[in-house]
Amino acid sequence: MDDVDRKLISALRHDARASLSDLALLLGVSRTTVRGRIERLRQRGDIVGFTVVLQDDVKSDPVRGLMLIGIEGRGTDRIVRSLTGFTAVRAIHATNGRWDLIVELGTETLAELDEVLAQIRRLDGVATSETNLLLSTRKSG
Repeated sequence: MDDVDRKLISALRHDARASLSDLALLLGVSRTTVRGRIERLRQRGDIVGFTVVLQDDVKSDPVRGLMLIGIEGRGTDRIVRSLTGFTAVRAIHATNGRWDLIVELGTETLAELDEVLAQIRRLDGVATSETNLLLSTRKSG
């Protein structure tokens, strides 16, 4: 993958519906080159698909936090299943080191977040936790 491929992927991440003409103009190459590179990137598996992003997908929760959870025993799978039922849970990550799970949370208010944290702490098997509020995001997936 060269610099043109990286710039093409960056442009497609910004707008996957950009026309071949617009992409060619942006990259300083021909439409045929853009078409060929996209096809080659797809065939190699570098590009595995295109998607639609809905407004709700990018809407940011007013209150966001990361809850680090330590689990006693072998209850991780059960706790993960429980966590998936919480509407405030945005993502669940398994990790190594001191914490067993990192849970991304999003709510409308601090009071709602506080309630969700209390509910999670009451789950059988949750031994310890630590929560950090997210103040700003410099770069997101």
